[in-house]
Parts: sequence; structure tokens; C-alpha cells
Amino acid sequence: MRVKGEHEIYCCGARVKISERGIKVLTEPTVAYCPLHETIYGTRKINADAVRKSVEKKIAGYGFCCANRVFDAEPVVAYGASEMMRVWLEKGLIDCAVIVCEGAGTVMTTNGKLVQSIGARLTGIVKTSPIRGVIERIQMENGVILDEIGAQIDQVEGVKRAFDLGFRRLAVSVVGFHANIISEIKKWEAKAKADVLVFSVCNTCVNELQVKHIFEADIVCASASKILREKIGAKPLLQLGATIPVYVLTKKGKRLVLAYLSEFEDKLVIFRTSKLPYQTIDRGPKLRAEEKPKHLSV
Repeated sequence: MRVKGEHEIYCCGARVKISERGIKVLTEPTVAYCPLHETIYGTRKINADAVRKSVEKKIAGYGFCCANRVFDAEPVVAYGASEMMRVWLEKGLIDCAVIVCEGAGTVMTTNGKLVQSIGARLTGIVKTSPIRGVIERIQMENGVILDEIGAQIDQVEGVKRAFDLGFRRLAVSVVGFHANIISEIKKWEAKAKADVLVFSVCNTCVNELQVKHIFEADIVCASASKILREKIGAKPLLQLGATIPVYVLTKKGKRLVLAYLSEFEDKLVIFRTSKLPYQTIDRGPKLRAEEKPKHLSV
């Protein structure tokens, strides 16, 4: 499979450029080990070479950033944003999801399978360029592209477009390096008298200023972020998982997460606690000892 256009993503805290000229890891990963990365890609020690190889596997196996991208709706993780949004759409709990896809930018859709097909193995996309094959496939699957010409990534405009299309119950994913727009989305939610669930994702490199905005989200994936575990870990109404925890901060988020769990096929243990976060020793992601997570402006 051949890459089309030029794209930049974050993977394990490293910024990566993907183009027809090849894969270039622009910054060193801030993560030294990630159990999810090991499960999916078989890598224990994460360095720039491991990041590059994982992107190569995405391209070779799934057509990442390619015209013939694979759209596979099988679940990959237990508590992922795309896995949950798919169930919420299929149960009629939300009307529309606002997500991002490489080669297309911001996408609005009512199709739960499309949400999962797009998000299954996606990491935070900094920027992308249009890929006609990807755009056409999304449109065939009842997806609306915000910007077919430039593949713009703009979740605020995506939410506003969804409102224009008549939807009022939305779920929107927002990456950590764009956390400041969470506050703006919430303002538009109030203005439109709508119901918007914000799912904060790809948070490995967030800083303290971004965490202040993430507090306004409904559901937050902690990723490999130490600062999120320290600042937000004690605040949620509900925590999903312990290795890479997902924090549920609002009653709206809790209601939808419990609806998702009602459809969850694996066995679960649920218990009450007076203190969060719940953490397991030596099972979560490990950051490089010599580095602290850094945010690169985009």
C-alpha cells in the first residue's frame, strides 16, 4: 500500500510525519513502555525506531494514510472512544459523532460502524491532507466531510456543522493538544441548547494549561499522562480500567458509559470506592525517566 499526501500524527508522545517520501519521526517519544502498544505491535521498548515500525505496520496492514485504507469495525480496545460512540449511536443515545480521520479531516456521521472503522487504530492527528479514496469511502458509509478540499481538522466547526444538519445529541472526540477547544465546544452546546458529550483522547503530552480545559470534558482517556492521573484522577464519578484509565467526569458521561457497559461482552468486576484513582503497580505506561511530557504547539 502506498501513502498519499502528507500527514502528521502523535504516536507514543513522538510527532511523526508520514508522506509519499517515507516516515520521519520528528521528536523522540516521551513514552518508554506502553502495554497497549506492546499488545498491538509487540514492542516492549519504545524508541524512535519502534515508533517508525509501528507506523509502517499501520500502513502495511491497514492502509493507514493510503487510498485503499482498510475500514474494519472490529473492536480493538475495551474502553476506546470509537468503541463507545459506536454503541451509543446504535442504541440511539446520541444522534451524531464528530470524529477525525486521516485523509479526510473532521467527519460527522450517524453510522456507528464507520466510527469504529475510522478510530480503531487511530492516534492523535495533527494535520492531514485529502485522500480521494478515503473521502469517497466515508461518504459511501453515511459520513459527512467538513472540508473535502483541504481535509481540515476543526472539531468546533464539526460540531457547528452537525447542529446545522439538525443534530442536537452529539459526541465529539478532542485530542489533548487541542484541549483548549473543549471550552469553546461547551459554549456552542449551551448556545444551541444541545447535548454534546466531549471525549478527551490522545493525552500523553498534555501540559497544565491544557488540563484546565480537559476538566470541562465528560470523559477523559489518561493515555500515558502522569499529570492527568495526578490532577484529574481523583475527580471522576467513575473510572474504567487501571492500566490506561478512562475517567468519567460528568453524570452525562456516566449515563452513557453505563449504557456502553450493558452491551460489553467481556466479564467485569465492579466495586465501590471512596477514593480514586484506582491504580495498579507496574502495569501502566512508563515515561522516559530523563524527560517530562512536553507539548509541541501545532
